[in-house]
Amino acid sequence: MDLVKRCVVKPGSKLHLRDHDPSDTFGVRRNDAALQKRLDRLSELQHLLYADKRYALLIVLQALDAGGKDGTLRHVMSGLNPQGCVVTAFKVPSAEERSHDFLWRAHKAVPERGDMGIFNRSHYEDVLVVRVHRTVPKEVWSKRYGQINDFEQMLNENGVRILKFFLHIGKEEQKRRLQARVLDPTRNWKFSPADLEERKYWDDYMKAYEDALRKCSTPWAPWHVIPADHKWFRNYLVAELIVEALEGMKLKYPPPMADLSNIEIV
Repeated sequence: MDLVKRCVVKPGSKLHLRDHDPSDTFGVRRNDAALQKRLDRLSELQHLLYADKRYALLIVLQALDAGGKDGTLRHVMSGLNPQGCVVTAFKVPSAEERSHDFLWRAHKAVPERGDMGIFNRSHYEDVLVVRVHRTVPKEVWSKRYGQINDFEQMLNENGVRILKFFLHIGKEEQKRRLQARVLDPTRNWKFSPADLEERKYWDDYMKAYEDALRKCSTPWAPWHVIPADHKWFRNYLVAELIVEALEGMKLKYPPPMADLSNIEIV
């Protein structure tokens, strides 16, 4: 089964999120051993990426509140070597960040060649949150789709491969997860009244995401809609797609710096 074709957003397509079932598993049955095999392979490929140093891999995670960004990081990236992986969480812009163009804080967090970088939220907040809450005029944020595409193309042309995942959960599943945060004392700290306020804008966020996914899924930086109601499938699919992307880079170990045939360690 070609999982990529099932979830990738084709450039220029007329995407409607209502046509994507967040509880879908593409006919895949839960298999923890298969997931672990993918995670082991991911660890191997990260080591190879680090040695090869021709490319970097940037992974963008976007989702609504309780969509599973932290869970994906915790489960899929658990076996990665932190020496070659940097996670950047994008929150409300600081005063310094607001004094620059909206892509400045994203650009400075892009991983160097040989590394993997993971954006927990990203520069896409500047066509999502600012649009929904009308904190930036439409004539400003509407131009950002093209600016984002140009930015990501520039990164790709300089050796940064980009994978973008929208973790797609249903409204009822979000309700269940938010309620779990209220009821579980070990997770109370994750609940914020602001989550309930944001939930009121569900339909607006769906429209904003649809436009971002349609307009910014490109051959050099594709968007993937990940059905995320089932956490195990979310993890498996994201791991599978990262592995496939890394294998597609044709990574290889560099040659030794000296002739090793005559080397003797004494």
